[in-house]
Amino acid sequence: MNAVLDEVASGLLFPEGPVMLPDGGMLVVEIARGTITRIGKGGKTTVLATPGGGPNGAAFGPDGHLYVCNNGGFAWKTVDGGLRPAGQSDDYSGGRIERVNIETGKVEVIYTHCGGHPLKGPNDIVFDRSGGFYFTDHGKRRPREVDLGGLYFAKTDGSLIRELVQPMIMPNGVGLSPDERTVYVAETRTGHLWGFDIVEPGALQRQPPHENGGRHLFGPAGYTSFDSLAVEQDGNICVAALVLGGIHVIAPDGSVVDFIAMPDPYCTNICFGGSDMRTAFITLSSTGRVVSMPWPRAGLRLNFDPAG
Repeated sequence: MNAVLDEVASGLLFPEGPVMLPDGGMLVVEIARGTITRIGKGGKTTVLATPGGGPNGAAFGPDGHLYVCNNGGFAWKTVDGGLRPAGQSDDYSGGRIERVNIETGKVEVIYTHCGGHPLKGPNDIVFDRSGGFYFTDHGKRRPREVDLGGLYFAKTDGSLIRELVQPMIMPNGVGLSPDERTVYVAETRTGHLWGFDIVEPGALQRQPPHENGGRHLFGPAGYTSFDSLAVEQDGNICVAALVLGGIHVIAPDGSVVDFIAMPDPYCTNICFGGSDMRTAFITLSSTGRVVSMPWPRAGLRLNFDPAG
């Protein structure tokens, strides 16, 4: 597919985690700025909250608050004029799950540990119908070591956090199938997409042969890295691809539906909006932009989506 792009906003410091608002605006995180930023008409941006660290994936919960995966902070470098993460920052503040009141900007920390182990780099988040949420912990990269990450499930009231899958290699994007019987996870460094069978909210049926217990769905030929993802109404999984710079569209059986190239090697996330959910909003992070384009199929409306 040839992408016809409209620029929604520019001048952002590594935007990610796009979510739509009822008035047609949207929220993004600016990871390098440590903010939650509102994008309004004409691309005007205002800072809504300043969690600091590295706010990453975001989603609205059943209470109307925004829940944010905070990776604790990256170091940064500039390559070919674009901003890119460069491992754990010197002032790393610890991984955590945060709740943000979008009316007041108040930020609360909900989780910092699971089972006695600190969260290292929470990355992406999705809510199920029950009001619980799945999130990935990407881990952190240091000069001579890399954390093994995992997939988690938690409740918004702070009463439950559960490790579901560990180890994974830099897990990043997470999403649910329309029937919520599968949770999808994209690994960054391996460029693999996994599906895990859900038996009930927060419980998986793991299976061999891989140690993570998932079903391997897709791994592209050639070198790429996977970032965040979104799911279409018909069940296809749209995965943002780094290096290649674009969106892979993968059917639930792992077959390839499409690849849409983007003008940024750090194409990091996609969400859907519009009255018919046929507009895709895509973060081009290294060049600090959010763009939109018509999408050939409807996106899946997220649980607790305030724009719905």
